[in-house]
Amino acid sequence: MSEVKKQYQYVEWISPEEMHRASLLWMSQLKFARDEQRFLNDLVKSYTLQLTDSAIFEESKTVVDTLLQMEKRIVPLMKQVQLHENQLEIMVDKVDQLRMERAYAATHRDLITNMEQYMEAYREIKQNLFSLVSKVMRKEKQKRLLR
Repeated sequence: MSEVKKQYQYVEWISPEEMHRASLLWMSQLKFARDEQRFLNDLVKSYTLQLTDSAIFEESKTVVDTLLQMEKRIVPLMKQVQLHENQLEIMVDKVDQLRMERAYAATHRDLITNMEQYMEAYREIKQNLFSLVSKVMRKEKQKRLLR
């Protein structure tokens, strides 16, 4: 006889106020990241010539392509967060809509995961870009010193 194992997932209950605060925080983080991406694009433009150097071209291409992918992902994620915030009323309208409330809570859990994944990937690509630009700057400084 085979034993059937049940998996239980612990889900913390989150109040509507906490969900609201989380949504506001996410939107703030995403807006900041979107503004920061403009700066990063300017940084790339400032060092385009150096970043196309054959010694680091592949690394540069990978970093810049990933940055562009992150930019494309941010607006849909912002729309998801805004929609989620707009639908918060389901949780506070004093009408028992258990199925909709569960769906809202599930969406919130999904957004927690999506935001964590996005922000982690975004931090990583920023770190890679800064490292790459630092390398280029050091190389430029060495060239000037040797002249």
